[in-house]
Amino acid sequence: MRCPFCAHDDSQVKDSRPTEDGGAIRRRRQCPACGARFTTFERVHLRDLIVVKGNSRREAFDRDKLARSVELACRKRNIGPERIERLVTGVVRRLESSGDTDIDSSRIGEAVMDGLATLDHVAYIRYASVYKDFREAKDFKRVAEALTAPEMAPELPLLALKAKT
Repeated sequence: MRCPFCAHDDSQVKDSRPTEDGGAIRRRRQCPACGARFTTFERVHLRDLIVVKGNSRREAFDRDKLARSVELACRKRNIGPERIERLVTGVVRRLESSGDTDIDSSRIGEAVMDGLATLDHVAYIRYASVYKDFREAKDFKRVAEALTAPEMAPELPLLALKAKT
């Protein structure tokens, strides 16, 4: 593994252990050239996924991009990084196990919204506002009212998907 600090071609593994959810191996490494320590994660990768955007453009699936979008929605919320990691890992596993290599970006957004609906309502609204391109305050109001009405809870992801209309 190349050192991210000095770009030396080799590093030594000092410690390895599974993550809390068991979905990855966390490795502590040290560079013999500069002495810097850093962490890497090793995950199972079932297949290469291609994301098909709304404009039919295709690009390679980027797990880190997905994680950043979820972290941004959860920013300044009392949500631990392990819970965010669990949600992202669940979404990725769901996509990889679907059997398809070409995944519509809308399927990814829906999967994230399903997870956020049970994780945190504010994060859910934040994500939905970007994903569904909210234009007016009434879009936020419609989703917030659905969140406060317990009988509407099972329909949360569906409501957010319809919020744009």
